[in-house]
Amino acid sequence: MAHDHHDHDHEHSELSDTQLRVRALETVLSEKGYIDPKALDAIVEAYETKIGPRNGAAVVAKAWTDPAFKAALLEDASKAVATLGHVSRVGDHLVAVENTPATHNMVVCTLCSCYPWEVLGLPPIWYKSAPYRSRVVKDPRGVLADFGMTLPKETEIRVWDSTAETRFIVLPMRPAGTDGWSEEQLAEIVTRDSMIGTGQPKKP
Repeated sequence: MAHDHHDHDHEHSELSDTQLRVRALETVLSEKGYIDPKALDAIVEAYETKIGPRNGAAVVAKAWTDPAFKAALLEDASKAVATLGHVSRVGDHLVAVENTPATHNMVVCTLCSCYPWEVLGLPPIWYKSAPYRSRVVKDPRGVLADFGMTLPKETEIRVWDSTAETRFIVLPMRPAGTDGWSEEQLAEIVTRDSMIGTGQPKKP
């Protein structure tokens, strides 16, 4: 199993420069009493829920409105996302998987914390938790129920396991009632959890 361990060493080395800077800054500023940890939480939350996911949300919104882009995204997500120009380096091989009435996709990383933070922001704490990782493989429907999401029995649930080499973004279904919306309006309803597959876009 030695080689397997080696493959997953990257979770330590691959914290991006930004994440390392943010963490180092957090520690120093908290220790020196410059910032209230609560204020810090707000900064981290901005990264988790606003900056990273906005990139992913823009990708989803464009795929919803532009059939050619959607086709390109499903064919080669890294290349398609790069054409938008607002993501420096999107996890080397980003793969987009599309939710349909017949299939719901969820992303998990059973061995590590591989996560395309450039498009999804910082991973939510539960994403890295062992119970989520092990349960989602055995009982994805139960995990979805815990997140308040019930799917029709006939919907197949596929669980994709991210690795260092391949990361996934879920293309959620476009909600009804959004006809004629601009990409900006659509991007507003795309949530981080909908791009991992543990949630839906917000209701219009």
